[in-house]
Amino acid sequence: MLNNVLPHLEALVSFDTRNPPRRIGTDGIFDYLRVQLPGFRIEITDHGDGAVSMLAVRGNPRRVFNVHLDTVPATAAWSADPLQLRLAADRAIGLGACDIKGAAAGLLAAASATSGDAAFLFSSDEEANDPRCIAAFLARKHGFDEAIVAEPTRCEAVLAHRGISSVLLQFNGEAGHASGANALQASALHQAMRWGSRALDLVEAESGAHFDGLSGLRFNIGKVEGGIKANVIAPSAEVRFGFRPLPSHDVDALHARFSACAAVGALQRYEETFRGPSLPAGDSAGAEQRRRAAQALAESMQLPIGAAVDFWTEAALFSQAGLTAVVYGPGEIAQAHAADEFVLFDQLLHYTTSIVRILGN
Repeated sequence: MLNNVLPHLEALVSFDTRNPPRRIGTDGIFDYLRVQLPGFRIEITDHGDGAVSMLAVRGNPRRVFNVHLDTVPATAAWSADPLQLRLAADRAIGLGACDIKGAAAGLLAAASATSGDAAFLFSSDEEANDPRCIAAFLARKHGFDEAIVAEPTRCEAVLAHRGISSVLLQFNGEAGHASGANALQASALHQAMRWGSRALDLVEAESGAHFDGLSGLRFNIGKVEGGIKANVIAPSAEVRFGFRPLPSHDVDALHARFSACAAVGALQRYEETFRGPSLPAGDSAGAEQRRRAAQALAESMQLPIGAAVDFWTEAALFSQAGLTAVVYGPGEIAQAHAADEFVLFDQLLHYTTSIVRILGN
């Protein structure tokens, strides 16, 4: 079976699907996928800005397997051409081999080894934080009840993970000479720093929150900009931060609390620029009910159940739309986005044979 998977992985890695720059079209890697899936009904849709989806259906399945084909850009730390698959003693090395073209190769091999109902949804915008492909799929009458979303989970079924929210803040200030007595209060940068201190205290106070093995609130101030020079009071400042809530957190309530960390009148703009729901999606009670349904699905497919994870996946979008969603794929998340990323042969083999078994059932 591994000999069937590796040629597909070599071909998939050779297609440049780096995102950015979001230059993925309906040809290239999608032409390859179409040829490898004879007997499937194929529908390819261009959603713009490099977001292309391909739905391949055989028979009348109620379960869809989803895998994204885009990768992050390669860094200068790669030791060889990232678009040329290299085979070592126990691993396959290449851009996207772990995240997550290895799963796509496994699906192709499993499709050719079976003949029953199957549905694969390939997408190309997961790394863009702009999930047009999945949103468009879920907006239609798709007819699926269950979704198995491929991400690196060491071939364990992940039932829960954090949500994600990204925020842009803009602070007001009043320009002037830095020697003035009002510099402490007039500087927009000073207001931003005071906000940051209070926000960090808020996050530390959430350390006791927990859900399915996850605890606390993940938080990061990623970028601060503002000011002119050291002797000029900063008239404006901009902060970009993100947090990753538990499925049991009320995200809107957290936004209100983060906004309240700013001094009265200091905050000109508070804008959430991206939100991804937690897995399972829903309020605390609803999330637990959906987690139990996902556990039952994983057990019915004879998949080992892994711990909840901190990283976000598009499985949360399927869950939010009412599908029972599980994250399942080969590879280690520590290899995702890393230079010389790799996936182990035994992970590829385990994943592919499990998909063959599932499709056979």
